[in-house]
Amino acid sequence: MPLHYGSQIEEHKLVRTKVGLFDVSHMAAVDIHGSEAKDFLSYLLANDIGRLKKGDALYSLMLNQTGGVVDDLLVYCLGEDFYRLVINAGNRESDMQWILGIAKPYAIDLALCNELGILALQGPEAEPVLKSVLPDFAEAIEGTGRFKSLLEGDLMIARTGYTGEDGFELILPEKDLANLWKSLIAAGAAPCGLGARDTLRLEAGMCLYGHEMDQQTSPLEAGLGWTISWQSEDRDFLGKSALRAQLESGPERKLVGLELLERGVLRQGQSVWDGDKLVGVITSGSFSPVLGKSIALARVAMSVSSEVLVEMRGKRLAAKVTRPPFVSKSK
Repeated sequence: MPLHYGSQIEEHKLVRTKVGLFDVSHMAAVDIHGSEAKDFLSYLLANDIGRLKKGDALYSLMLNQTGGVVDDLLVYCLGEDFYRLVINAGNRESDMQWILGIAKPYAIDLALCNELGILALQGPEAEPVLKSVLPDFAEAIEGTGRFKSLLEGDLMIARTGYTGEDGFELILPEKDLANLWKSLIAAGAAPCGLGARDTLRLEAGMCLYGHEMDQQTSPLEAGLGWTISWQSEDRDFLGKSALRAQLESGPERKLVGLELLERGVLRQGQSVWDGDKLVGVITSGSFSPVLGKSIALARVAMSVSSEVLVEMRGKRLAAKVTRPPFVSKSK
């Protein structure tokens, strides 16, 4: 999978204004069947899957016992006692070891679906393009709302994505990927690489595993507290007690957005200063093609000024502290 097919900036802008197509088959699908599938996922995941009905999708985190993030993922309810997880590529092996270890006491069948691939069709024109390529499913596609999915034979169509735009993620057998890719391109979708995928998710303020979150960082420190479901006092989940203790004492760090006020490019690892005090570090940074300036996500101390300094190449440049997302849908 290339970083780009020509111009990364043009690919980025096409997703914001028209429609782009990404091959994200490096992501892994994990299917879970069984009478205790719901109980298992209720314990494995910090968000509450108990409210999911057939066709619903949910973003959630897998946490360890100390409240750190093992991975973030999407879970789809595809039928009674049938769920599908989509996990990150870099964590495929470690995630499977973790999931299998937790699954041992439960009456479930669990399979890593290596025969499936994933395409992401993203942008304001995603729906008409997809309906033109799959006319038999046009009505169902039109009726698929945000964070909804449908399974038709071997094809799963979900209205989810990682760009901040409307769009679909399509999960289907590997043998059928090339034909669908070619058909979507012929219908007007622009092929897009992983470079644009990263700048799009950054503009949308979306976290990336290994940057904004990891096993030493809790959701409360990664701006992901909204993914934790506390509604049911009776439901236990991995990391719950550690998270509750942190919630009561208050986290020491938080995730913020930065917009550079001078010339330069914000990058991961650059230190953030509040006057002469080191207060944090940039977790993700890049140039925003839509805003025409450099932006970043940074983990900083809870009490930080509205303007900070970022150290790059021996100099400290001014940046404004903001609240992500940097770019709203179709801006």
